[in-house]
Amino acid sequence: MKLPSARTYAYWLALFRIYAGAFWLMHGIPKFLNSQDFMPPNGMMTQFLNTQISHNSGPYQAFLTNVVLPNAWFFAELVRLGEVVTGCLLLLGFYTRLGGLIGVLLSLNYISAKGGLMHLSVWSGLDSAALVLSAINLVLPTGRVLGVDGLLAHFRRPRKTEPAVVFVEEPPMTGPTAPSA
Repeated sequence: MKLPSARTYAYWLALFRIYAGAFWLMHGIPKFLNSQDFMPPNGMMTQFLNTQISHNSGPYQAFLTNVVLPNAWFFAELVRLGEVVTGCLLLLGFYTRLGGLIGVLLSLNYISAKGGLMHLSVWSGLDSAALVLSAINLVLPTGRVLGVDGLLAHFRRPRKTEPAVVFVEEPPMTGPTAPSA
Protein backbone atom coordinates (compact mmCIF):
# COMPACT_ATOMS: atom_id res chain seq x y z
CA MET A 1 0.00 0.00 0.00
CA LYS A 2 1.36 3.37 -0.99
CA LEU A 3 1.19 6.25 1.49
CA PRO A 4 -0.17 9.62 0.40
CA SER A 5 2.32 12.27 -0.58
CA ALA A 6 3.57 14.95 1.81
CA ARG A 7 1.54 17.46 -0.21
CA THR A 8 -1.65 15.54 0.57
CA TYR A 9 -0.89 15.66 4.29
CA ALA A 10 -0.12 19.37 3.98
CA TYR A 11 -3.57 20.01 2.49
CA TRP A 12 -5.23 18.11 5.34
CA LEU A 13 -3.26 20.17 7.85
CA ALA A 14 -4.36 23.32 6.04
CA LEU A 15 -7.99 22.23 6.41
CA PHE A 16 -7.47 21.72 10.17
CA ARG A 17 -5.90 25.18 10.35
CA ILE A 18 -8.74 26.84 8.44
CA TYR A 19 -11.33 25.10 10.59
CA ALA A 20 -9.56 26.16 13.78
CA GLY A 21 -9.36 29.75 12.52
CA ALA A 22 -13.07 29.79 11.69
CA PHE A 23 -13.81 28.28 15.12
CA TRP A 24 -11.94 31.06 16.95
CA LEU A 25 -13.49 33.78 14.78
CA MET A 26 -17.01 32.43 15.37
CA HIS A 27 -16.41 32.79 19.10
CA GLY A 28 -14.52 36.09 19.03
CA ILE A 29 -16.41 38.28 16.55
CA PRO A 30 -19.76 38.20 18.40
CA LYS A 31 -17.95 39.48 21.49
CA PHE A 32 -17.09 42.61 19.49
CA LEU A 33 -20.43 42.92 17.70
CA ASN A 34 -22.45 42.54 20.92
CA SER A 35 -20.12 44.22 23.40
CA GLN A 36 -22.87 44.98 25.89
CA ASP A 37 -23.67 41.26 26.14
CA PHE A 38 -20.05 40.28 26.83
CA MET A 39 -18.21 43.15 28.52
CA PRO A 40 -18.39 44.00 32.23
CA PRO A 41 -20.16 45.07 34.35
CA ASN A 42 -23.38 43.40 33.10
CA GLY A 43 -22.08 41.11 30.39
CA MET A 44 -21.32 37.44 30.17
CA MET A 45 -17.70 37.91 31.29
CA THR A 46 -18.72 39.06 34.77
CA GLN A 47 -21.28 36.26 35.09
CA PHE A 48 -18.70 33.69 33.96
CA LEU A 49 -16.14 34.97 36.48
CA ASN A 50 -18.59 34.94 39.39
CA THR A 51 -19.74 31.40 38.53
CA GLN A 52 -16.21 30.06 38.15
CA ILE A 53 -14.95 31.71 41.34
CA SER A 54 -17.70 29.97 43.32
CA HIS A 55 -16.93 26.58 41.69
CA ASN A 56 -13.14 26.81 41.83
CA SER A 57 -10.63 26.45 44.62
CA GLY A 58 -6.94 26.83 45.18
CA PRO A 59 -4.49 29.14 43.48
CA TYR A 60 -6.56 29.65 40.33
CA GLN A 61 -9.54 30.82 42.39
CA ALA A 62 -7.26 33.30 44.16
CA PHE A 63 -6.00 34.50 40.77
CA LEU A 64 -9.58 34.94 39.49
CA THR A 65 -10.67 36.69 42.66
CA ASN A 66 -7.68 38.98 43.25
CA VAL A 67 -6.42 39.71 39.74
CA VAL A 68 -9.02 39.00 37.08
CA LEU A 69 -12.24 40.15 38.76
CA PRO A 70 -10.92 43.62 39.77
CA ASN A 71 -9.61 44.04 36.20
CA ALA A 72 -12.47 42.29 34.45
CA TRP A 73 -12.75 44.87 31.68
CA PHE A 74 -9.07 44.47 30.76
CA PHE A 75 -9.25 40.66 30.77
CA ALA A 76 -12.48 40.73 28.74
CA GLU A 77 -10.66 42.82 26.12
CA LEU A 78 -7.78 40.34 26.13
CA VAL A 79 -10.17 37.41 25.67
CA ARG A 80 -12.08 38.83 22.73
CA LEU A 81 -9.00 40.28 21.09
CA GLY A 82 -7.10 37.00 21.60
CA GLU A 83 -9.89 34.98 20.01
CA VAL A 84 -10.14 37.24 16.96
CA VAL A 85 -6.37 37.50 16.49
CA THR A 86 -6.02 33.71 16.80
CA GLY A 87 -8.82 33.20 14.29
CA CYS A 88 -7.34 35.65 11.78
CA LEU A 89 -3.82 34.25 12.04
CA LEU A 90 -5.01 30.68 11.58
CA LEU A 91 -7.52 31.41 8.84
CA LEU A 92 -4.96 33.32 6.81
CA GLY A 93 -2.14 30.91 7.58
CA PHE A 94 -0.02 33.83 8.76
CA TYR A 95 2.26 33.19 11.75
CA THR A 96 0.30 30.01 12.37
CA ARG A 97 2.52 28.88 15.23
CA LEU A 98 1.83 32.14 17.07
CA GLY A 99 -1.88 31.69 16.42
CA GLY A 100 -1.64 28.15 17.75
CA LEU A 101 0.20 29.33 20.86
CA ILE A 102 -2.41 32.00 21.63
CA GLY A 103 -5.17 29.44 21.08
CA VAL A 104 -3.50 26.94 23.41
CA LEU A 105 -3.09 29.59 26.12
CA LEU A 106 -6.72 30.72 25.78
CA SER A 107 -7.99 27.13 25.91
CA LEU A 108 -5.86 26.24 28.93
CA ASN A 109 -7.12 29.36 30.69
CA TYR A 110 -10.76 28.45 29.97
CA ILE A 111 -10.20 24.87 31.14
CA SER A 112 -8.50 26.08 34.32
CA ALA A 113 -11.29 28.56 35.03
CA LYS A 114 -13.88 25.81 34.69
CA GLY A 115 -12.38 23.66 37.38
CA GLY A 116 -8.86 22.80 36.53
CA LEU A 117 -6.97 20.35 34.47
CA MET A 118 -7.60 17.39 36.78
CA HIS A 119 -11.35 17.02 36.26
CA LEU A 120 -12.35 14.66 33.47
CA SER A 121 -15.61 16.51 32.77
CA VAL A 122 -13.68 19.63 31.78
CA TRP A 123 -11.67 17.69 29.17
CA SER A 124 -14.79 16.50 27.37
CA GLY A 125 -15.92 19.98 26.38
CA LEU A 126 -15.43 22.40 23.54
CA ASP A 127 -12.42 23.98 25.20
CA SER A 128 -10.45 20.75 25.00
CA ALA A 129 -11.28 20.47 21.28
CA ALA A 130 -10.05 24.04 20.81
CA LEU A 131 -6.90 23.10 22.71
CA VAL A 132 -6.17 20.16 20.40
CA LEU A 133 -6.87 22.16 17.23
CA SER A 134 -4.65 24.99 18.43
CA ALA A 135 -1.89 22.59 19.50
CA ILE A 136 -1.85 21.07 16.00
CA ASN A 137 -1.19 24.55 14.62
CA LEU A 138 1.47 25.19 17.23
CA VAL A 139 3.58 22.10 16.56
CA LEU A 140 3.03 21.47 12.83
CA PRO A 141 3.70 23.76 9.84
CA THR A 142 0.02 24.11 8.91
CA GLY A 143 0.46 27.45 7.15
CA ARG A 144 2.77 26.15 4.42
CA VAL A 145 -0.13 25.25 2.10
CA LEU A 146 -3.02 27.62 1.38
CA GLY A 147 -1.48 30.17 3.73
CA VAL A 148 0.62 33.30 3.84
CA ASP A 149 3.38 31.41 5.68
CA GLY A 150 3.91 29.32 2.55
CA LEU A 151 4.21 32.41 0.39
CA LEU A 152 6.66 34.02 2.79
CA ALA A 153 8.73 30.83 3.02
CA HIS A 154 9.28 31.04 -0.73
CA PHE A 155 10.91 34.45 -0.32
CA ARG A 156 12.91 33.47 2.77
CA ARG A 157 14.60 30.47 1.20
CA PRO A 158 18.29 31.04 0.78
CA ARG A 159 19.39 31.42 -2.80
CA LYS A 160 21.52 28.55 -3.99
CA THR A 161 24.85 29.92 -5.07
CA GLU A 162 27.67 28.06 -6.68
CA PRO A 163 30.68 27.69 -4.42
CA ALA A 164 33.53 29.95 -5.35
CA VAL A 165 36.53 28.10 -6.70
CA VAL A 166 39.74 29.40 -5.21
CA PHE A 167 43.14 28.18 -6.33
CA VAL A 168 45.74 28.38 -3.58
CA GLU A 169 49.39 28.40 -4.61
CA GLU A 170 51.60 26.10 -2.59
CA PRO A 171 55.37 25.82 -2.76
CA PRO A 172 56.59 22.66 -4.49
CA MET A 173 57.74 19.78 -2.33
CA THR A 174 61.52 19.49 -2.15
CA GLY A 175 62.25 16.16 -0.64
CA PRO A 176 60.68 13.36 1.27
CA THR A 177 57.53 14.17 3.21
CA ALA A 178 57.68 11.30 5.66
CA PRO A 179 60.20 11.28 8.48
CA SER A 180 63.03 8.85 7.92
CA ALA A 181 63.49 6.06 10.41
